Amino acid sequence: MATQHWLVKQEPESYPWSKFVAEGRAAWTGVRNYQARNNLRAMKRGDAVLYYHSVTGKAVVGIARVEREAYPDPTARDGDWSAVDLVPDRAVSQAVSLEQLKADAATRGMALIRNSRLSVSPVTAAEYARVLKLGGL
Repeated sequence: MATQHWLVKQEPESYPWSKFVAEGRAAWTGVRNYQARNNLRAMKRGDAVLYYHSVTGKAVVGIARVEREAYPDPTARDGDWSAVDLVPDRAVSQAVSLEQLKADAATRGMALIRNSRLSVSPVTAAEYARVLKLGGL
């Protein structure tokens, strides 16, 4: 099966890329939106994930990989929620800002832009390739 591409959002004040890299792995828990949960459940081991700093910075800052596919979210008190484990792959050479993504013809249709409240979203192969290029990779 072909590698899928995703984007996860995280506030840098809560869990910055640098801490993710230092820890080497993160359980992606706490997602409480059904569409985002379904996206987590669709992730497969090895899928590429754009790591996006939200609220402050608003930019793609790194690339991660799915290490463990969806499992029950251990932080959920009730409901049917899922988590995945991510590992950092590499930082982008230059952060790719939300403004750049909105201005670029190849990325302005990204789910990140169309549904800005979604914390886990799919990314097309073309969008992913363009973000890598904009990020200097």
